[in-house]
Amino acid sequence: MADPDASAAMLCERFAVADVDSHIIEPADLWTSRVDPKWGDLVPHVRFHDRRQEDYWYVGDQKLYGVGAFAQARWPEYPPSHPPSLAEAFAPALDAKARLAYNDSVGVHYQVLYPNILGFHSHVFLNHMPHELATQCVQAYNDWLVEWCEADRTRLIPMMMLPFWDIEAAVAEMKRAYDLGHKGVLFAARYDKVGLPRLIDDHWEPLLGQAQEMGLSMNFHVGFLNDPEDLKGAVDQSKKMDFTRESSLVLLGNAQNVAEVVLSGVCERYPDLAFVSVENGAGWLPFLGESMDWQWLNVGAHKDYPDRLLPSEYLRRQIYGMYWFEQESIQRVVHEMQDNLMFETDFPHATSLSPGPASESPSPRDVIERSLGGVEDEVVAKVLQGTATRLYQLEPPVR
Repeated sequence: MADPDASAAMLCERFAVADVDSHIIEPADLWTSRVDPKWGDLVPHVRFHDRRQEDYWYVGDQKLYGVGAFAQARWPEYPPSHPPSLAEAFAPALDAKARLAYNDSVGVHYQVLYPNILGFHSHVFLNHMPHELATQCVQAYNDWLVEWCEADRTRLIPMMMLPFWDIEAAVAEMKRAYDLGHKGVLFAARYDKVGLPRLIDDHWEPLLGQAQEMGLSMNFHVGFLNDPEDLKGAVDQSKKMDFTRESSLVLLGNAQNVAEVVLSGVCERYPDLAFVSVENGAGWLPFLGESMDWQWLNVGAHKDYPDRLLPSEYLRRQIYGMYWFEQESIQRVVHEMQDNLMFETDFPHATSLSPGPASESPSPRDVIERSLGGVEDEVVAKVLQGTATRLYQLEPPVR
């Protein structure tokens, strides 16, 4: 039998592995150094939390979370323990050159980058600061992320935020961020839950139409736009059982987003627009497709909408997923939905593929071997490299 580590290394060497979900731990001065100081302490900033004895993010007097709460990679204690300051976090979580070196060591070539603060606390930006300031914060983040990726713009892939509360500003920022080099959009499907129109409404046409024209994918990241109470256990990580329950259940949340764009008619209206389920696993995708088809036919929707495809056909045409820890549940997806599947690590979060002194995680190389060892090269090429390079308009690697 071939040595697993050697086989995994061969896969990572033969294919330019794309990790399509990772995060950067934002620096303490990201916004205070870029946003108009007239807004005072409403600008996201860091200050010391006396009771918790760690540095915390704040907007005004509203406490968000510790600066190291999402930087558990290589931390010597199990969650909820985390670095109390940025200086104590694993360097690749913050530094671009260190990230590239670390990626080389674990077999990752490309890496798609998502936020922490703007993503997991989108409600704060929507509801607890003036929209003018929130828009400035989005623009500052998009600028900073592109600068961070300058270490190697062919390998570090920025994903833009948009000021979704203002459709005209969102359209303008999409164009501006695209010109800067961003390769996709962090988005949601259920803006109606925060008082905005449903995604099928003409309100969103300028944005979705422009994204389709530009070839930008719309990416539904776990936790984005969730109600803070829905994320309490997964984000605060107050108790290990709570964290396990909430972080497991939140991974199923994107089923709602996928069902919304498929069944509301968004996929029908924008046939060339790709929607990506980020950090939610993928073993549930075949079940969701079957479930939607069953209900669609059982209620006679196919008779009311005779020109529509089956829901599972839209799913296969326009919906993409990714996996990191799955071994058994992913096998059906690998063999039946190989054109819709990608790989991720979720670095440097507590749930990521980041082996360390307080982690049971295997390395990305091991996961790739266990899940794709023995699979046809054509399929492996799609899952590890081809689909991601197409969706995110990536430059071919120099190997």
